[in-house]
Amino acid sequence: MKLSSERILTTHVGSLPRPADVSEMLLAKEDGTLADEAAFDACMTGAVAEVVRQQVDAGVDIVSDGEMSKIGYSTYIKDRLNGFSGDSPRRVPADLALYPDYVQRIAAQGQTPKIKRAMCTGEISIRDEAPLEKDIANMKAALAGAGAVEGFMNAASPGVVSVFQPNRHYPSEDAYLEALAAVMRVEYEAIHAAGFVIQLDCPDLAMGRHTMYADESDEAFVAHAARQVEALNHALENVPAEAARLHLCWGNYEGPHVCDIELDAIYDVVMQAKPQAISFEAANPRHAHEWTVFAERGVPEDKVLMPGVIDSVSNFVEHPALVAERICRFADIVGRERVLAGADCGFATFAGFGKIDPAICYAKLRALAEGAQLATDRLW
Repeated sequence: MKLSSERILTTHVGSLPRPADVSEMLLAKEDGTLADEAAFDACMTGAVAEVVRQQVDAGVDIVSDGEMSKIGYSTYIKDRLNGFSGDSPRRVPADLALYPDYVQRIAAQGQTPKIKRAMCTGEISIRDEAPLEKDIANMKAALAGAGAVEGFMNAASPGVVSVFQPNRHYPSEDAYLEALAAVMRVEYEAIHAAGFVIQLDCPDLAMGRHTMYADESDEAFVAHAARQVEALNHALENVPAEAARLHLCWGNYEGPHVCDIELDAIYDVVMQAKPQAISFEAANPRHAHEWTVFAERGVPEDKVLMPGVIDSVSNFVEHPALVAERICRFADIVGRERVLAGADCGFATFAGFGKIDPAICYAKLRALAEGAQLATDRLW
């Protein structure tokens, strides 16, 4: 993982707005109407090249493939693994359930992703490694000569797969997580072997509290989260900590978020995860104050902080001065060399869904880069 002793580096969480033709092909593949697989592959190759170029042009240092080829950051695994089928009922997050009129309104406005969330209905095994191999090849080609400092690729954690794709086969949650860890480690190790930093997407460690585990206590949820981190660490056994980053998330949607578990409650569990860098929400109104948790609890010396200093659900473009203020706040806690400037979450976590205008997304990324430069000027 690239760190800098000279300036604040910029990155983001992974997903970026997909062009219309990309979303159309992904949705066609999702509903089984995709007619031309070769055209799909060509479309994804071009889209990854373009999204990498746009990131570099915006001033992003550590770039991703935008998750162009994935229908969703966790549900994509059903196309790569055996053992998943059907669809599962949607769980309305506990905070949204408190405001049913708002739920109806956003649904009517098309602000609810319409994708399949398969269930685990059989033994999990690898079905097709070709999609991963294509993703890696597209990213390598896009990075060649692009001028980025480094590239990263996203992968679903065992825990987030278990939260989005409920178990209907294994005798226990632990057995399900163990099976997921065994197969997902192949993807993790392939991304590492290709020379990319791997980002493990782990909304299960925070958002899971007010979705799957909404009826349980905080203490019971933290116990679930600890088992999910244990499964993740097992799957990362052959990936060095400095080659991995973890994204923590309370749900990438505009809503009240009044049921979000406090960062302080899950802090110890999150810090037990193997990845060196921790990405977390620090810009939105519900979690911006929690920078104090890091200051009060202390950060292990081997961890790097990747705070969200721009949000991902609003078309407001943050002022670079505010971005710099947020960066400096964390640099004061752990030192300037242990901070990467990031975003709260992905800008397009599901294909064909998301309220961020694509052009505004890149304006926000430019503000991120400008703010990082202001922070650099202050810190060096």
